[in-house]
Amino acid sequence: MKVAIVGAGAVGGVFGARLAARGHEVSLVARGEHLQAVRRKGLTLVDHVGDASGEYCLAASEAPEDFGAQDLVVIALKAHTIAAMLPRLRRLVADETVVVPAINGLPWWYFHREPGPHAGRRVHALDPGGTMFADLDCRHVLGCVVHFAAEVRAAGEVHHTSGRRLILGEPDHSSSERLARVCGLLGEAGFEAQRSANIRLDIWVKLLGNLSFNPVAALTGYRMDQICADEGVLDVIRAMMHEGMEVSAHYGYPMPMSPDQRIDLARQLGAAKISMLQDIERRRPLELAPVVGSVIELAELARLPVPAIRMVHALAQARARALGIA
Repeated sequence: MKVAIVGAGAVGGVFGARLAARGHEVSLVARGEHLQAVRRKGLTLVDHVGDASGEYCLAASEAPEDFGAQDLVVIALKAHTIAAMLPRLRRLVADETVVVPAINGLPWWYFHREPGPHAGRRVHALDPGGTMFADLDCRHVLGCVVHFAAEVRAAGEVHHTSGRRLILGEPDHSSSERLARVCGLLGEAGFEAQRSANIRLDIWVKLLGNLSFNPVAALTGYRMDQICADEGVLDVIRAMMHEGMEVSAHYGYPMPMSPDQRIDLARQLGAAKISMLQDIERRRPLELAPVVGSVIELAELARLPVPAIRMVHALAQARARALGIA
């Protein structure tokens, strides 16, 4: 298959390398020193969880316009950069192209084909300009939840540090041929690709971890294992998760687990540096709007108080401003 990875950093680099290892025609959209290194010597994957380590010579560009129509487009950008990129993806997307946003936070397409009073609603924290639904027809989208960890440790060098699980599902909850095809493709590439009939519930399960662990990691400098070993910090995580669970339940997705059970899932990532800590260390903007701000927006719409989430959000925003990355 022809596959374009838009945002070939940590997560995108793992997708690209693993799919290339299975013989697919992979093109990478990247930028800066990372792009230059990939062009010069290929993309290096250091695989700590499998046997896909190697150097992969792949087409790479800063401009998605350089590549033609694709069978599969994986969007692995930071969520706050997607709106500006979507108009540039038009040449990649043909009538049957499948687009998989492998992103953190609540996705911009969340209320697409979601029945009920909020059907088609735009979440302002995700799409402040109101352009994203127009710039990419959501009929191309397959929902995706990423449950693996990766890091860019040097330009052109991606480390897959833990986990292999991906959950994919149709926004309308159907069991489609393209869902089976993409899960099969990713399974062959070494991922544990699971089909979901309720992708929004899976999004909420992941989001509860992201909205709590990520900003706390940015504030404390802790790796995942260090957060999980500090009971005082875990009390903050529990409070944020409890509030997030009330929001998800209000929108029809009650959690099938307690905060402590969700924390136990996070422990499986071991000593991973989760994404906002990586961003703090590299002085890159934090994904606060899609990961935390979106939940606050939905809580306001539902008139639900979320004081712990608001407090940590405010502190993380202040930390970003102090570092000049807000």
